[in-house]
Amino acid sequence: MARAFVLINCELGSEEQVVSDLKQVGCVKSVYGVFGAYDILTNLECERLEELRQMIISKIRKIDNIRSTITLMGTGV
Repeated sequence: MARAFVLINCELGSEEQVVSDLKQVGCVKSVYGVFGAYDILTNLECERLEELRQMIISKIRKIDNIRSTITLMGTGV
């Protein structure tokens, strides 16, 4: 199992739309609106690392109104 947390910055006022879009992406387990340096925290779990990478690159980063992402890979300690 491949796991990651993705920290997201989005355009001002678009948080609800981005959260809604994220919930439609495969492998997304949870989505949280957060306060601070980032706007949204997303938890992903996929069967394979390559699948996880593709979800982030081809799905999440292409959602309208997302400005930037930081990915934290999890090891499941």
